[in-house]
Amino acid sequence: MEKWLGAALDYVPRWLEFQVRAYEQPGCVIAIAHRDRVVLEEAYGFADAIARAPLTPRHRFRVASHSKSFTAAGIMKLREARRLKLDDEVGQYVTGLHRDVGRATIAQVLAHAAGIVRDGADTGQWADRRPFLNETELRSALAAPPILPANTRFKYSNHGFGLVGLVMEALTGESYSSWMKREVIDTVGLDETLPDMPRRFGAPMARGHSGKMLLGRRVIIPGLNPTNALAPATGFVSTARDLALFFAQLSPGAKRSLLSVASRREMVRRQWREPNVSVERHYGQGIVSGTLNGWDWFGHSGGFQGFITRTSVLPDQDLAVSVLTNSSDGLAHFWLDGTVQILRAFRDNGAPSRRVRDWSGRWWTSWGAFDLVPMGNKVVMAGPGFFNPFLDASEIAVTSRNAGRIALAAGLASHGEPVTLKRNQRGRITEVIAAGTRFLPEAKIVREVEERYAAPKKKKRRKNGRR
Repeated sequence: MEKWLGAALDYVPRWLEFQVRAYEQPGCVIAIAHRDRVVLEEAYGFADAIARAPLTPRHRFRVASHSKSFTAAGIMKLREARRLKLDDEVGQYVTGLHRDVGRATIAQVLAHAAGIVRDGADTGQWADRRPFLNETELRSALAAPPILPANTRFKYSNHGFGLVGLVMEALTGESYSSWMKREVIDTVGLDETLPDMPRRFGAPMARGHSGKMLLGRRVIIPGLNPTNALAPATGFVSTARDLALFFAQLSPGAKRSLLSVASRREMVRRQWREPNVSVERHYGQGIVSGTLNGWDWFGHSGGFQGFITRTSVLPDQDLAVSVLTNSSDGLAHFWLDGTVQILRAFRDNGAPSRRVRDWSGRWWTSWGAFDLVPMGNKVVMAGPGFFNPFLDASEIAVTSRNAGRIALAAGLASHGEPVTLKRNQRGRITEVIAAGTRFLPEAKIVREVEERYAAPKKKKRRKNGRR
């Protein structure tokens, strides 16, 4: 493993722990895979915030639309076995469809280009107002005409992936879940993943949580409901570790995969640009892709009642990152992007040199915290409360063991001013003085704020004892 990556992996958990605290999120799990090996796996917060049950990396999450990437991989495996072609019309395999739905190709459905309705006329399954559709209900919805003609634009459809599941069942003569478990999940070697929530589930399961805004507090959203005929679109249950390993195998450059290089290239190929979004994204065959700060990525995300999750592969860096959160207002998207920004900063600057590597730690005033983060030959004053902790961050040039100056800063910051470290007898940093401001460890600032602002003031007494 490259030295810069090891240094980045030291900082990512520190930053993410602060984020979970600062945004009062119930819990988060992150896993990062380098090539085919997990190099970081951490959990923060609670599996159940009401019962205060700690979250671990072994807790399963509802990962929702990650299911689409698994389903697309299953289709590619059937294609490699010459049991179907991507240009086959879905009506060849599934009867009772509206004529125009039946004429859509498998490729069009996988790329959300078939114009099929997103979630049907009654979307109550997404608010726990009704169960997810069974096969009869799904077939009834697919007997209606599509919303748009095929191949006119990208139009996301959970019903479309439910239809792909029906195609797979018609071809294999098995249920979607049993075939996917054997031919995809077990083949990849994922032992913490299932295609849908079973009736009996002995593994640890993270509980979903509502956001805080509606009630002023969070309540539990169990997330234990099966998704029935929509499992190919949203049913999967998994861990960050399994997701990072699975998606890493979808990279065209992966040395080990259940699919051929050609199939993987077809999955991640950018086929449709997502319209009407501020950040450019594309869709391939069950895969979302984009570019962040010059690094290409592909993967998928998921939103289930009480859960927000996302996984991205950085193919040029041989990295896969998965971030799972268990609340309706979970920040998985921002935390994954922030992780990529951290990785990119360390890749660009390198691991810290011997001269600066002990200039580190989190330092506080009553205004908040900053992190000293050494990289290369400089030290960055990172903001752990920001989704990108290095955004507009000041940089310190170290001039001696305990002294430096702010060599780069925004105009409203303290460019050019001195930075001094104080150490104890063991050589550990106890205080940072930056541009005249004393920064201390969190516990000392807690005491300082309590004494100054929270402690009750003693009333003065007169000499005769009267007030």
